[in-house]
Amino acid sequence: DVQLQASGGGLVQAGGSLRLSCAASGLTFDDYAIGWFRQAPGKEREGVLCISSRDGSTYYPDSVKGRFTISSDNAKNTVYLQMNSLKPEDTAVYYCAVTISSDSVELGCPRLWLYWGQGTLVTVSS
Repeated sequence: DVQLQASGGGLVQAGGSLRLSCAASGLTFDDYAIGWFRQAPGKEREGVLCISSRDGSTYYPDSVKGRFTISSDNAKNTVYLQMNSLKPEDTAVYYCAVTISSDSVELGCPRLWLYWGQGTLVTVSS
C-alpha cells in the first residue's frame, strides 16, 4: 500500500520559515507526481505546488511563488516543502499527495490525486 507521512508543521511567527517533509512508501510505479495542498479553516482545499519524479519539473502558483520551494530526495522517497516569508494567511493544514504521472508539471499540477497523507498543521502568528 502507498503511504504518505507528512511532518514538520508547527507554530511560527509571520516572516518565519518552516520545512515540511512528505515521506512516501510503497510506491511501485516508475513515474509519479507529488503535490502539496492546504486547507485553511472554513475554506476549500487548494493546491500549493507539485513536482514530477520523472523530470523534476515543478509548478508554483502565484500565491506561493518566490516564497515556497519544493524539492525531492528520490533515494529517500521524500519530498520537502520549504516555506519562507510565511504569512498568517498561510495558516492551514498541509497535506501531501501522490499520483501516477509521467508528464511535466511545468504548466500545472495533475488534477487527479490517488493517495493522500495525513495533514500537518502550520500556524503562522501575526
